[in-house]
Amino acid sequence: MSTTLAPIELQPASRSAFGEGLSRMDQAQKIKLGLGAMALLAIALAFFFMGRQPEYRVLYANLGDKDGGAIVAQLSQMNVPYKHAEGGQAILVPADKVHDTRLRLASQGLPKGSVSGFEQMEANRFGMTQFQERLTFQRGLEGELTRSIQSLSSVQSARIHLALPNQNGFFREQQKPSASVLLTLHPGRTLDRAQVAGIVHLVASSVPEMNPKAVSVVDDAGSLLSAPADAQAQGADTQKLQYTQQIEQLYTRRIMEMLEPLVGRNNVKAQVSADVDFSLVESTSEQHKPNQSPDTSVVRSQQTVEDGSAAAAQPAGVPGAVTNQPPVPGAAPINGAAAPVGVAGPGAADKPGTMRRESVVNYEVDKTVKVVREASGQIRRLSAAVVINHRTTVDRNGKETTVAIPPEQLEQMTALVRETIGFNKDRGDSVNLVNAVFNVEKTSEVEEVAWWKQAENQEFLRGLAWPIGMVGLGLLVLMGMVRPGLKLIKTPVVRSQTELQPLNAMLNEAPERPGLPMPGNEPTPEAQRITDAKRLALENPMAVANIVKGWVNGEAPA
Repeated sequence: MSTTLAPIELQPASRSAFGEGLSRMDQAQKIKLGLGAMALLAIALAFFFMGRQPEYRVLYANLGDKDGGAIVAQLSQMNVPYKHAEGGQAILVPADKVHDTRLRLASQGLPKGSVSGFEQMEANRFGMTQFQERLTFQRGLEGELTRSIQSLSSVQSARIHLALPNQNGFFREQQKPSASVLLTLHPGRTLDRAQVAGIVHLVASSVPEMNPKAVSVVDDAGSLLSAPADAQAQGADTQKLQYTQQIEQLYTRRIMEMLEPLVGRNNVKAQVSADVDFSLVESTSEQHKPNQSPDTSVVRSQQTVEDGSAAAAQPAGVPGAVTNQPPVPGAAPINGAAAPVGVAGPGAADKPGTMRRESVVNYEVDKTVKVVREASGQIRRLSAAVVINHRTTVDRNGKETTVAIPPEQLEQMTALVRETIGFNKDRGDSVNLVNAVFNVEKTSEVEEVAWWKQAENQEFLRGLAWPIGMVGLGLLVLMGMVRPGLKLIKTPVVRSQTELQPLNAMLNEAPERPGLPMPGNEPTPEAQRITDAKRLALENPMAVANIVKGWVNGEAPA
């Protein structure tokens, strides 16, 4: 009997399947499979470690080199991980440690700031000379002044240089201290004259015997902000211009606030021009009242001079007590008429002699002295120009049309403008209000930005780019390098008919015998061996193939 076996798919044993698959692969396929496995392992490790990496946030920014080095050294001692950002100007730490780290650093006095003040005096070492002590004090004073000036809202940074001369015993040869201040202002901010004067007096008051005129303030553009001692009027033109602009802006704002509720926010434009008189006038006048009546006049001084001569008087009359009495005082009034010259009294005409009398009386005269000083910055003339847009109306069809404002309303608006600016016809004020069509450029309709162009969505997609890219790379390595190797390993071995010929011959070596009745159902030893060989070929084809290969090569079976 001849028995032929069909091609059989031989399933590899479980314990030797991987090794058998690797044995069937060539060298290039093995290298490709190994590289793919290593790439997948590296991607998995990257995902694991990047997923566990904490989020970093800014601990301190805009630090100086000195403070940055001190903080980094302290973070290393505290075992706190950190990173640098913005070119080393910022230090980042994990987000969950920001506040705790700031508190711990603040307890140690960090950051100290790029400017150090009188804390330098605390580090005085033994053996310092007098010059070193003076230099340390000067540096500390400069630092304290710098901190005070940097506290101003408009000042970004400042540097101060103090010139403190040595004091000697000769008072005439002592030099006065001086100071120089360099300011760096925030973008878009300026300092007015009052603020600069405040900085000058702050520095001058902090140094003994320093004159405010000896303080120079310079900005980062090199412009001198403080007025020199020999130029008191420097910057007067700038102040006048600023004052004029403030007045013009004030009246313009008043006009806009008055007309915008009537015609709309963007339908009115106004400009005011002010002619301001900055001349300083001082006048003095002296007024005298006319002569007043004697009753209302006041005597200031009076002088009376009497001069006369007469012949020697001879005793006359009856001798007795009466003739020996002194003469009686005169009873003539002060303001009365003077007696004629040469008349001495009763009976004087009979005696030869002369008499002269002078009287001078000075009266107070009313006098008014008036000194008038006119204030500078008075408005001499105001000119206002106002343009109002035509009104926009919409018809039933939704079409917009512009209509001029009636003259009556324009006259009312002109009256409002006059009252707003305090119109004065005597000083030549003028108001010109015009109604015209505004040439408004039509802005293109805002196009709706696609969702993938929006900034927040782009930031979100940018954050997903890395994990998606890593996943895509892993899939590419898996499908292109690892999966083909695994598929080749798992593919069962299919033996062709030529390879199975020795096996078929072995199975068909049984001699043909005549059919003899089998005793019962018990198989014969020869049939049992054939059945065992078939089962062995099915269960362990590799062993059978090795046996057959040994037979073909003439080798003894193991």
